[in-house]
Amino acid sequence: MGLFSFLTQELAIDLGTANTIIIHNDKIVVDEPSIVAIDQKTGKLVAIGERARQMHGKTHENLKTIRPLRDGVIADFNAAEQMIRGMIKMINTKPRLFTPSLKMVVCIPSGSTEVEVRAVRDSSEHAGGRDVFLIYEPMAASIGIGIDVEAPDGSMIIDIGGGTTEIAVVALGGIVCNKSIRVAGDGFTTDIQTYMRHQHNIKIGERTAEEIKIHVGSALPDLDDPPLDFIVRGPNLMTAMPVEIPVSYQEIAHCLDKSITKIESAILNVLEQTPPELYADIVQRGINLAGGGALLRGLSKRLMDKIDIPFHVAEDPLHAVARGTAIALKNVDKFSFLMR
Repeated sequence: MGLFSFLTQELAIDLGTANTIIIHNDKIVVDEPSIVAIDQKTGKLVAIGERARQMHGKTHENLKTIRPLRDGVIADFNAAEQMIRGMIKMINTKPRLFTPSLKMVVCIPSGSTEVEVRAVRDSSEHAGGRDVFLIYEPMAASIGIGIDVEAPDGSMIIDIGGGTTEIAVVALGGIVCNKSIRVAGDGFTTDIQTYMRHQHNIKIGERTAEEIKIHVGSALPDLDDPPLDFIVRGPNLMTAMPVEIPVSYQEIAHCLDKSITKIESAILNVLEQTPPELYADIVQRGINLAGGGALLRGLSKRLMDKIDIPFHVAEDPLHAVARGTAIALKNVDKFSFLMR
């Protein structure tokens, strides 16, 4: 740390479709849903993060809730910039004589196009970032789990986030082969909404579908430690009368089956492209799971049965990418070859 370190604030940002996490001085200072509420008339920011999430699906015509990121990339530039700015303000609550210049490392999906990369960089710069470095999510997740990414051994990481599932083989400080598919947590939520509509004739919102996923979400129809049924309340589509329906984890396992099969075939696709020497390393070490999707009950067992390689769920899968981004930020010189 130099003499003028107080003039610069270093932030590691995991800009996720579902949640945004900011780490400052090795501490998670912001962990909020990636959502903003904006006043339609003035264009002003009304709420951000958890407060905006509570308004989601309950707003009137003057108020609009926006999720600035879709499928891991920025869909609404203005809202994204306001969200990043607002979340940075959450850290700097004390009044200061001057605004410190910001040095940021932000992570991006490995399948991002040049335009998408540019959008993240521009949003971060507009929100006050002076030095903005970008790192690919699978790389950040690998560093966050504690894998030595510079070693000559191959490691495979699967990061199931909100918008995308990132699958990558990492060796010698680079991504050897990877695939980024747009089937992830948000896709599971949509599957549950569709299933409830078709199967039970009940209309539910995004938030309720999310709750079903957390309480009774499962990748397998028979679990050793099954969760209790979740009671869903909502209007019957035919009669508009209120109904209460218990939902079991077996039903959710059935309705998520298609999406999980897509993730399985993407993993097999990456393994096919993997050079044989690295493939041998992966079989020996196992495959690492990170991201919120890794918390889905029975997922690692299902993948292990299908692919016949051991799967390890990261210790704190939700924060693995953010922690890796923070480590990269502390060692920008060492990891500069990973940055964009």
